[in-house]
Amino acid sequence: MKNVVWTGTWVAERLGVELVGDERLSDLLGLALRRNPRRAHLLVSNVLGKHVPQSPSVVYGHGFALGRRVRELLGAEDAGAAVVLGYAETATGLGHCVADGVGLAPYLHSTRRPVPGVDTAGGFEESHSHATSHLLLPENPALLAGAGPLVLVDDEFSTGNTVLNTIRDLHARYPRDRYVVVALVDLRSAADLGRLAEFATEIGARVDLVTAARGTVNLPEGVLEKGQALVAEHETTEASRTTENTKTTEPADNRPGHPGAARVELGWPRGLPDGGRHGFTPGQRIRLDAALPAMAARVAEALPEGARRVLVLGFEELMYAPLRLARELEQVVSAEVRYSTTTRSPVLALDDPGYAIRTRLVFPAHDDPDDGPGERYAYNVAGAGFDAVVAVVDSAADTPALYAPDGLLVQLAEHTPSVLLAVVPSYVPARPSAERPSMFPEPLRGPAFSSYAPDEVGWLLQDLSDVTLEAPTEEREEAIQSGGAHYAESLPVEYQPSPQYQELFQTALGTSAARIAQAVGAVTELVLAERSPHPVLVSLARAGTPVGVLMRRWAQHRHGLDLPHYAVSIVRGRGIDANALRWLAAHHDPADVVFVDGWTGKGAITRELTEAIREFEAAEGVTGFDPEIAVLADPGSCVRTYGTREDFLIPSACLNSTVSGLISRTVLRSDLVGEYDFHGAKFYRELAGSDVSVDFLDAVAAHFPDVADAACAQAKELLATDRTPTWEGWAAVERISEEYEIHDVNLVKPGVGETTRVLLRRVPWKILARAGAGTDLDHVRLLAQQRGVPVEEVDELPYTCVGLIHPKYTRGATGADGKAVTV
Repeated sequence: MKNVVWTGTWVAERLGVELVGDERLSDLLGLALRRNPRRAHLLVSNVLGKHVPQSPSVVYGHGFALGRRVRELLGAEDAGAAVVLGYAETATGLGHCVADGVGLAPYLHSTRRPVPGVDTAGGFEESHSHATSHLLLPENPALLAGAGPLVLVDDEFSTGNTVLNTIRDLHARYPRDRYVVVALVDLRSAADLGRLAEFATEIGARVDLVTAARGTVNLPEGVLEKGQALVAEHETTEASRTTENTKTTEPADNRPGHPGAARVELGWPRGLPDGGRHGFTPGQRIRLDAALPAMAARVAEALPEGARRVLVLGFEELMYAPLRLARELEQVVSAEVRYSTTTRSPVLALDDPGYAIRTRLVFPAHDDPDDGPGERYAYNVAGAGFDAVVAVVDSAADTPALYAPDGLLVQLAEHTPSVLLAVVPSYVPARPSAERPSMFPEPLRGPAFSSYAPDEVGWLLQDLSDVTLEAPTEEREEAIQSGGAHYAESLPVEYQPSPQYQELFQTALGTSAARIAQAVGAVTELVLAERSPHPVLVSLARAGTPVGVLMRRWAQHRHGLDLPHYAVSIVRGRGIDANALRWLAAHHDPADVVFVDGWTGKGAITRELTEAIREFEAAEGVTGFDPEIAVLADPGSCVRTYGTREDFLIPSACLNSTVSGLISRTVLRSDLVGEYDFHGAKFYRELAGSDVSVDFLDAVAAHFPDVADAACAQAKELLATDRTPTWEGWAAVERISEEYEIHDVNLVKPGVGETTRVLLRRVPWKILARAGAGTDLDHVRLLAQQRGVPVEEVDELPYTCVGLIHPKYTRGATGADGKAVTV
């Protein structure tokens, strides 16, 4: 067996430094010496991806595993409300991986790069670091202000000073009950072990620690002076070479076509942040996941033929994007892929097996740093036998200094046959103005808002759960029809189904789940084939949301896609939430957005959306949104993208919030929804005992394997079919409106889904049922019986049923059969 020398041996022997602890400690860490007046030794991580090139899967896996342990510690509910904060520059990537492991947690890392126009939300000093000042620059100032746990991530937890100072500063501004400190290694001395508990008592909060390994570093007296003398002794030759290499030179005129650096256009998604400097949301992570395969494929195509060993080299704080790109590349090429990044930290390089930093490249800073020009470093790259190096930088660092004769690209070209350059656009938040803020809140997610899992849907809504909005059904109907109020200004009292009705729902679900699953598969396949290979699903809350979740699950099950999914509000007569569209346009390509709903009735919402998108694009100058809705069922022939045009029972129409994540219908009222707010909705937490939202999804998704072939065949058939909308449903509604002397198409609600809504939310006059309609109407007949509403069978009805609202409703009105119309 090959004898592996610990990469801390050289320093340990000369300085008398001891690393004592878990068996894994020497595998995780090596030792080196650095030029630093406060600490001579450097703990060099073998799994961080900073100084030592490592497999990207290993790097990502260590961070993700720590995140999973945090999730287990917090529990699913608290983890869903957590925010993760990482430390620049070394732990920016580690912190992001931890956030992924916690489970769609928003992420922010400190930075040493000031950004004009972005307000500072905090800052602190790291006393032992080479570059000490840290800034917190979140795009959303509310990111750190929540009450959920704050998870702080660094590569090592030694004295704990940096982390505790951070918590103390943030706790004074944004107090909370719980903090979790995460590090790869816990290296506190015996004297420091009790400080964490004392500190928690001091601030009145719980502070936990999660690490991968535990140990201590024993430092003999005078170690700093000995280390500095060793650095001075061994850097004499290196210093003269560095001085020669970093002298001021004129940049070469070779940026676009440097012979040693071929540029790879990644196709980075527009508006997607390059990392967590200003915050990185769960939705942005989903968007990155979707884009990574195509970006990695472009890099793979640019690699030289026969490359056996490839390094993806990140840039200082830009660690996560290169890491994820390297990890994706590792899956698609046969070459051995390694990952590391450049750094500001000056470390002595010695070519000795017992020393962690064998070689270093020195080059001038190329990102116009705030502290002026200086040296930057890449360690263990020279002499490592890489056939290609893919340098990944952000656009702020894509400057002439990068291409200069002493710059990074030329330095790399001296040590590898092929250098590729990939530039990620630097994300700079728009400056806020008095007239319009630059950002909107991040999507609400379960379990804090809705009973859906956080990755299933992000709600572009504001939480109005604490506001009383419900009104008796009769009062709402009278106000709506008299013109005294809009239906979206209040909420109906949530109908609580009887045991008989709940049993009917379960029976309907059992008989129709496979049929729904096939329609879900067919419409999702149509979307992927015709609309976008990487769609952003945007369901119309709330009826469209279960369908959007199911479509997302189908894409994941059938194609391995992790599609972004959001829910937005659209209000008849008021249009779609324009602020939600602004948020979507800032975070996604509008051309990828696919609006989703459960079914079409007469097509009113289809027309509403088309007009709203037209007005939005004219006002905002934003183009690309396609207003056509994708639906499970299109009995009214109003859209081209559907799973079926049959009018059948979709059980999610049978219930209200208890099948829609416990979310109310949406609310738009001027005293509650400001100019820069999302529309509102309520989360009925108190109805959790009756909630069947996830049961409905699971029951349908369980049939995906069974119906996969049939759904794909159905989609293939639809692709070859003329699906031009005929709007026959609208024509039928107009005819019914006149025939029954209603004279208002808005009071005619066609289809099983819309009829069910009438019976649950409005004051119905009568129900028209197609003669011979079967079990699809069992729940309609039961509701109508409970509410004393007549059901009239009609021949040649284009829908299975139609619900009619009396055009002249007054309190105590009666139905056509003389029975009182009451709830």
